[in-house]
Amino acid sequence: MSDDVQTFIRDTVTQHPVVLFMKGTAQFPQCGFSGRAIQILKGCGVRKLITINVLEDEEVRSGIKSYSNWPTIPQLYVSGEFVGGSDIMSEMNESGELKKLLDAAGATE
Repeated sequence: MSDDVQTFIRDTVTQHPVVLFMKGTAQFPQCGFSGRAIQILKGCGVRKLITINVLEDEEVRSGIKSYSNWPTIPQLYVSGEFVGGSDIMSEMNESGELKKLLDAAGATE
C-alpha cells in the first residue's frame, strides 16, 4: 500500500465534514449498498458530501479497506471518523443517531 494513497485518504476524510467511499457516484451508484448509503444521506439532508468512486482507482479501493480496517464498501466518514457501511448507516438512521451526527458535523441544512 503506497503512502500516497493513505495520505490521500487521511487528508480527504479530515478536510471534509462528510465523505463516502463508494462504488460509483452519488448520481450513478454502481452497487445497491452504495445506492442505499446515498439515499440515507440525502434523507438526512446532507448537503456537504464528498464521494470517492473506488472503482476508478484500485489503490484507493484496497487502501480504504486497510485505512479503516473494514472489509466492505461503502464506507462513511463524518468529521474524520469512520462511521461504518450501509448496514450501520441504516441502523443509525433508524435510531436518529446518524442525523444527530451529521447535524453536529455541520453537514446538513
